[in-house]
Amino acid sequence: MSRECEFCGKRTRVGNRLARRGLAKAKGGVGIKTTGINKRKFKPNIQRVRAEINGSVRRVKICTRCLKSGKIRKPRIRVRPAQSSAS
Repeated sequence: MSRECEFCGKRTRVGNRLARRGLAKAKGGVGIKTTGINKRKFKPNIQRVRAEINGSVRRVKICTRCLKSGKIRKPRIRVRPAQSSAS
C-alpha cells in the first residue's frame, strides 16, 4: 500500500537538502557557498480513517489537509440503547 491520499492524490515527493556555509554579502561577508547536496523526501501526513462513502462505511487513506477541509464525512456514532434490568 502506498503513502498516497485517495482523494487528492498527494504522495511522497523528493527534493534536496542543501548544506551552506559563509556569511551573506548583505551582512558583510563574501557570500554563501553550497558545500553539500543530499536527497531527501517530503512525506504527506496520511491517516487511515473510517469514512462514509456512497452510503457505506469503509477505511480510507486520506491526507490531513483533505480531512480538515471536509472532503469526507465520518460515519455517525451509533449509540446502543441502555439495557434495562428486570428486578
